[in-house]
Amino acid sequence: MPALPHDFLTEIAHKYALSPEQEAAFVALYSRSDDDELEAAEMLHLSPSTFRSRMSGVYEKFSIGGKGSGKFYKLQVFLMQAYQTTGATVLVVTEIDVIAQVQAARSQIRPQILEQCGTMRVLDMTQPIALTGEQGIYTNVNILEKLTGRQRLELPELLKQCDVEEFERFGLSRTTEKRVPGLKAAERHPKMMVLGKPGAGKTTFLKYLAMQCIEGNFLPDHLPLFVTLKAFAENEERSNLLKYIGSDSVTPILAAGKALILLDGLDEVREEDTKRIIGQIEQLSSQYPSNYFVITCRIAAKEYTFGQFTEVEVADFNDEQIDTFAHNWFRAKGDADRAKLFRENLNKNRRIKELASSPLLLTLLCLMFEDTTSFPANRSELYKEGLDVLLKKWDGKRKIERDAVYKNLSLKRKEDLLSQIALTTFENKEYFFKQGNLENYITDFIRNLPDAKTDPEALHLDSEAVLKSIESHHGLLVERAKGIYSFSHLTFHEYFSAREIVESRDLAVVQRFVKNITETRWREVFLLTVGMIRNADSLVLMMKQEIDYLLAGDEDLQQFLIWLQQKASAVDTPYKPAAIRAVYFDLALAFDLALVRDLARDPALKGKLQQLRERLPNTSEENRESFKQWWQANGEDWTTQIRAVMVEHRNIGHNWQFSKEQKQLLQQYYDANKLLVDCLNSDCYVSREVREEIEATLLLPSAAP
Repeated sequence: MPALPHDFLTEIAHKYALSPEQEAAFVALYSRSDDDELEAAEMLHLSPSTFRSRMSGVYEKFSIGGKGSGKFYKLQVFLMQAYQTTGATVLVVTEIDVIAQVQAARSQIRPQILEQCGTMRVLDMTQPIALTGEQGIYTNVNILEKLTGRQRLELPELLKQCDVEEFERFGLSRTTEKRVPGLKAAERHPKMMVLGKPGAGKTTFLKYLAMQCIEGNFLPDHLPLFVTLKAFAENEERSNLLKYIGSDSVTPILAAGKALILLDGLDEVREEDTKRIIGQIEQLSSQYPSNYFVITCRIAAKEYTFGQFTEVEVADFNDEQIDTFAHNWFRAKGDADRAKLFRENLNKNRRIKELASSPLLLTLLCLMFEDTTSFPANRSELYKEGLDVLLKKWDGKRKIERDAVYKNLSLKRKEDLLSQIALTTFENKEYFFKQGNLENYITDFIRNLPDAKTDPEALHLDSEAVLKSIESHHGLLVERAKGIYSFSHLTFHEYFSAREIVESRDLAVVQRFVKNITETRWREVFLLTVGMIRNADSLVLMMKQEIDYLLAGDEDLQQFLIWLQQKASAVDTPYKPAAIRAVYFDLALAFDLALVRDLARDPALKGKLQQLRERLPNTSEENRESFKQWWQANGEDWTTQIRAVMVEHRNIGHNWQFSKEQKQLLQQYYDANKLLVDCLNSDCYVSREVREEIEATLLLPSAAP
């Protein structure tokens, strides 16, 4: 922008009765060739806040409203026009004309931007929702300036980035890369290619940039131009990009470098149009290089690069962004109180919360929660709906066509392929898998389909294309580092593993699955499988049998179970015997096996133990982390008190003298029984007869296999 002379600015300051302090700030800012308030403040030895306060008074004197840097440019246009009347040079007149043209074009295009970018409507929303403003849904996104899939890491290095404290819940959506606020990234990179998984919020971010620009909060001296590339590519006139955005009125603005060109959805362009559209973008960005360009595209969608563009990636939502989005969503729906309830329910279920890192799936969760104020009791139903969104609805509702190799697979076959990959890798403890191995899994699947190619090289090429399609179309498999993949969420890895077990109808597969009853990492797969199967009688009976076998060959542990049965039988209570056995077993594990054997004999002892037990926080699966934190802070003191009570009321008596291995086996046995009970209490179909049979025989001694 042109700098204005001090004498002219001083004259204007006197004309509008600026105070000496306001005049100094006014002259310092508008005698510069940029709008840097910080440098102007430093020149006057003022703090930024003091300088801004003085300039607020200046804008009031000129009757200029608005917010942010938009006020600066409104006053600048006025000053330029006033200066022109004094006989300004041709250069200044030209710049005045451009500024005036930009402001006029912004006023003209504002209704279109508000219509095109002011709202969002996805999935089953019944009406659009405002993007910005007091009732706006928009949540600020973060940008990764280093693409996660471009990291050159080996598997051991990648595993180090995972949550080592809870190895079974990898937290695969997390990343150690530095996050940059979206607006800051857009300011930093005038030519930016924004990549992201399906539903990551790329289009919403682009709309937000357009809205911030037209409202004067971002590049207020630029003209925002929003282009949906799919619509442009399929335009009947097939005009070039410059004509499509309006060459006559826009060309001078482009030539002056005063446009913000937002190009949305490069991956959504049909294959036959791709080359032409890429050429159009390259031509426009080369012809008018001084403008801001932002392009959005799905990760792995196309194999191309734009030489002058910086590639960045939209980061998954973190906890703070999830909370903000939920608050904004339910506030916009007129029910802000429900946002708190939503967050509470979400925090109780880590599996479901994993999905909330995706803005698209978080929107789905909010839609589900609107009417019922809860999530489905059967988590597999929720996951299936989320997968339906990613596998078919997200593209289908926007009428997007994808490449030929992958679209020939039906929805069921796509799910079958992902299920086969999931169970194979899960059984091998492979949460990350190399691209070559993954392509081999795909080859083994597609070679058995009708009309499959028989040539090994052709099959390999097809398997590579299918992998890239799964990644770009649905985001269910993602590249975590160069040539290393995983499922986008461990929840989906577990869901598809359970689906493979249910769909295979192979007894050997089920028997192999049940052998994992003591492995913590299989817990969610068991819960999902019993919820997905039509009749779970056979499966839960197999689980019960496998659990009983755990202690069947150990005489000492069988004696302990006999003692457990005798103790429970001696207690007069309305609760089921299995529940009483579980209480004794739980106490035995929590305290010490030797301290519990005479619990029922002494009412005073029993009362004190009950008081101590009531101090323990909830030990449920959902509250595990809180319990760990409580135990670290209070466990030592609590244990000291329980031992003191036992010393006061009872001689220790019999000591079982179990080995370390036996104690570990008892813990596994207890956890496996708890898993079985959790399965029975989930939303699964088990006949009353089988349910009663299992409940009656829980934690009882069994014969050797």
